[in-house]
Amino acid sequence: MLEDSEMKYIKEKLGREPNELEEGMLDIMFSEHCSYKSSRPILGLFPTEGENIIMGPGDDAGMVAITDKLALAVGIESHNHPSAIEPYGGAGTGIGGILRDIISMGAMPIALLDSLRFGPLEDQKSRYLFEHVVKGISDYGNRVGVPTVGGEVEFDESFRTNPLVNVMCAGLVEKDKIVKGIAPNVGDVFLLMGGMTGRDGIHGVTFASEELTSDSEIEDRPAVQVGDPFTKKKVLEASLEILEKIDVSGVKDLGGGGLTCCISELVDKCGNGAVVDLNSIPLREEGMTPYEIMLSESQERMVFVINPKYVDEAFAICDKYELPRAIIGKVTDNKLMIVEDDNTDKNKSNDVKNESNENILIVGDGIKETYGKPIACMPAVLLADPPSLNRDTTPLQKDENYVKVEDPSIDESILKILSSPNIATKKWVYKQYDHEVQIRTVVKPGDDAAVLKVDDENAVVLSCDCNSIHTKLSPYDGGAGSVAEAIRNVVSMGGEPYAVVDCLNFGNPENPEILWQFKQCVQGMSDLAEKFKTPVISGNVSFYNETEGIKINPSPTVGVVGVANLDNVRTLDFKNEGDKIVIIGKTYDEVDGSEYHRAVHSLEQGEAPKIRIDDEIVASKSILNLLDNDPGKFKGVENNITAIHDCSAGGIAIALSEMGISSGIGAEIDLDKIPTEDNNEGKVSLNNILFSESHGRYIITVKPNVLDDVLDSIDVPCACIGEVKGNTLKLSRDIEIAVEDLKDAYNGVIEAFMA
Repeated sequence: MLEDSEMKYIKEKLGREPNELEEGMLDIMFSEHCSYKSSRPILGLFPTEGENIIMGPGDDAGMVAITDKLALAVGIESHNHPSAIEPYGGAGTGIGGILRDIISMGAMPIALLDSLRFGPLEDQKSRYLFEHVVKGISDYGNRVGVPTVGGEVEFDESFRTNPLVNVMCAGLVEKDKIVKGIAPNVGDVFLLMGGMTGRDGIHGVTFASEELTSDSEIEDRPAVQVGDPFTKKKVLEASLEILEKIDVSGVKDLGGGGLTCCISELVDKCGNGAVVDLNSIPLREEGMTPYEIMLSESQERMVFVINPKYVDEAFAICDKYELPRAIIGKVTDNKLMIVEDDNTDKNKSNDVKNESNENILIVGDGIKETYGKPIACMPAVLLADPPSLNRDTTPLQKDENYVKVEDPSIDESILKILSSPNIATKKWVYKQYDHEVQIRTVVKPGDDAAVLKVDDENAVVLSCDCNSIHTKLSPYDGGAGSVAEAIRNVVSMGGEPYAVVDCLNFGNPENPEILWQFKQCVQGMSDLAEKFKTPVISGNVSFYNETEGIKINPSPTVGVVGVANLDNVRTLDFKNEGDKIVIIGKTYDEVDGSEYHRAVHSLEQGEAPKIRIDDEIVASKSILNLLDNDPGKFKGVENNITAIHDCSAGGIAIALSEMGISSGIGAEIDLDKIPTEDNNEGKVSLNNILFSESHGRYIITVKPNVLDDVLDSIDVPCACIGEVKGNTLKLSRDIEIAVEDLKDAYNGVIEAFMA
C-alpha cells in the first residue's frame, strides 16, 4: 500500500486526488519491486561501465560484447514469493519472465541457470516446494527449447518458509541488431502481442513487496501469474521475426506491473507520453474492469513500438504464429500517461474529474490537455520514476555466543560433508533439464560453470553462485566473496570474467539492521567488481523475504559472464595418473561459516572468511596466463594443465574429493606442503586446513615435466601438494578413503530424500 508520505507527494504532483484506477497504477509503480525505492540509493555503489560493456543497468537486461560481431544479453530475476505460494507455476513463470527480458533486447536465449534455496529436506513442505519448483523450471525451459545448463541449490533452516527461486538467462544477438525498451518517436504505435490479458497476477508486484504470512498461500494465490510455455515458444519465434523484418523503435515485455509499468517506462525514458485505448486490449475473461486490465500481470505478452506503416506486416507475422495482436495506443509528445475507455458507464468511478464538463484534465503543475473519455491521466515520470526512500540503517548486533566444538575424525567429517545435500551431487535436479538443446553446451552441468560454444573459436562461460551463511555472518565479506566465487568458477573453466549480474535476496528493508546488512553486502560486491573490472550490468532486488518475523539468510546470488577460447576450456576431473597436484593461494584459519560447521556441527557462527581482493585477482590471472601459454611456453605439448577446480564450499578436502569422484582416480596428498598463515595460537590445525573456506584458491593438475615452470609463473603462494594416483584419497598415513566410498557418500543423497 502507498505510504502517507507517498500519497502526499502524488497529490502535490497531480494537483488533485488520484481516482481508484490511478491509485492502483501508482501503487504498483511505487512498490518496492518496481521502484527499488529502498535499494536505489545503495545500488549506485556498483560499477556499471567497462571495456566490453555495451549496456549496463536500466533496461530489461545488460549487454556485453563477446566477439567482434556478437553481444550477449544477460539478466537475472527472482520469483520467490510466487514460488512459495504455488511452486510449479511460480518457478515456471519466473523462467518465462527472464526469457522475455532477453527477447526484449533482440537476443535469442541460449542458456538458463537457476539458483534455488529451500528449507531442510527432512521437512515435508520443503521437499514439496523443491520438487515442484524444479519441475516448473524443467517443464517450462524444456518446452520452450532453451537449455538449463547450470546453477546451485542450498538447503537451510532459514529458507523453510521463504524459498528463493532466482533465474539467470543469457542470449545472443548481433551488435547492430540490439534493441532497447524505449519509445523515442511521437506517432509510433504500441503493438501488444502474445498471450491474452486475464485476471491472473493482479497485485503481483505489491505481493512481492510485502512479507509473507501464514495465510498467504490462500489469500495471495490470485497474485501468482499463470505461465504457458507453448505460447512463449511462439512469442519467442514471432518476436525474433518481427525484429528481423521490421524497423522496430523499441520493445518491452509485460512482467511485473503489467501494461502500467511497460508503457510508462517505454515513454518516460525518452521524455514522451502515451495514450492507451483500453477497449483495444485482447481480454481472456469477460467483465474485466480497467483496474484489472491495467494491473494484470498475465504472462507471454510483449509490446513493440513501431511506425504505423509497419502494422499490417507485424500483424501478418503474429497471425502466422496464431498469436493475438492489437494496436493498443500511441506515443505522444505531452509526457502524460493517459488511459482511455469508451465504456464510460462502466468506468464512472474512474473518470478524471475537473471543474467543467469538458474533457480537460488537470494533470499537475497547471498543465491541461484535452482528450476523449480519459479514465486515468498522470505524468509518465510520476509512474516510471517514483522517489526513493532514505531509510535508516543500524549495524546488526552479532551473537557473541561462540560454541566450541570437538572435531570428529577427518575421514568421518569428509564423508559427512559429502553426504550433505548442500555438497552432494545435484544430478537429481539437472537430469530433469534438457541441457543440450540448441547443441551449444560444451561442458555439462556438474562442473564449476557452464560453457556454451558461440563460434568455432569462442565460448561463453556462465556461473551462478551465492554464499548465504558467509553473508549472514559478515555481510561485506559474504557479498564480495559471492562475486569472487562466481569469478573463480568462470576462471576454472578457462574463461576471462567480463561482467556481473546479481539478484539480491534480503528481508524487510524497513528494518534498519536488514538495510545495513544489504548496504554492507553491496559495498563488498562493488569493491570486488571494481577491482576485477567486471561491472555489474543488470540485476534484481528481492526484499521482504520474511514470514512472520522469520528471516532468510541474506543471499546475494551472483552471475558472472566470461569468454573463453575453446582451446582453454578445462574441467575439474583428474585426467592422468602421475599428474602433479598444485594448490594456488594461501589457506587461513577460517573455518567459521563453513559447510564443515553446518554439516558436521549444525552451526552458523563466528566470522566469515575475509576477502583479500588483490590476492584473488593475482590467483585468477595466474590461471588464465597458464592457459594462454599452454601450449606455447611449454614446448607445444597439448594440455599440460590438465584439470582446474576452485576451492570453496567444504574446503580443500571436498575440492580434492570432487576431483576424484568425477574421474574415479585417487590422489596422494602431503598436507604439510599446503601454504598456510599462522594464527595467533600457532599453526592452523589440520582439521581447519582441510575444511577452511578461505577465498582465492584453486587446485590444478599439471604434467610433471612442466611443474617447475608452473610454480615459477604464479605470483601468490602456491605449492605442489601431491600426485594423482591409485584409487584412494590419501591425506596422511592415517587418513585414506577409497574413491568408491567418496562416491557412495556423494551420490544418491537427494534421490533418497525425494523417493
